[in-house]
Amino acid sequence: MDNFTFGMTMLICGMGGTLLTLWVMSLIMGLLGKLFPEKPEKKEA
Repeated sequence: MDNFTFGMTMLICGMGGTLLTLWVMSLIMGLLGKLFPEKPEKKEA
């Protein structure tokens, strides 16, 4: 495997891993948002 092929392989794996991680984190954040919804604050008036 020459340097160009190795570099492209690492680029694709790195970018793919980053996008996959961001996708998984967004799923976790969405799940936590559904489990613990934001409660409206009571206004003192």
